[in-house]
Amino acid sequence: MTHLLEKNTPFIFSKDCIKAFQILKKKLTDAPILIAPNWDLPFELMCDVSDFAIGAVLGKRHEKHFRPIHYASKTITDAESNYTTTEKEMLAVVIAQIVKSLVLSVLSFIHKSFTSSASFWESQYPNLID
Repeated sequence: MTHLLEKNTPFIFSKDCIKAFQILKKKLTDAPILIAPNWDLPFELMCDVSDFAIGAVLGKRHEKHFRPIHYASKTITDAESNYTTTEKEMLAVVIAQIVKSLVLSVLSFIHKSFTSSASFWESQYPNLID
């Protein structure tokens, strides 16, 4: 569906588009849905990447269940497609931190990722996240 945002892309609502739309509609209306933040609990920032997109979810854990507060995503550019998985994970954190800078700058949070990239961050970007 993101390809429809590109300039001069014809709008062809194929079966794949209908399927993607139905999945998106279901995901937006089923739990877990967005919640208002509880300022007394730490934030968690979960990031994941693929060859095509970067995604991040900011949320809180309530009774062992993760509850999302905000979603962020973007498609990978041609230049970013050459990044390693660790660099893409780092890019996801940077993008998420920019989008949510007001919230994350005043509160502590826990970063979770599907790769162990913390040591890379600490060695390459020691002052990025305190």
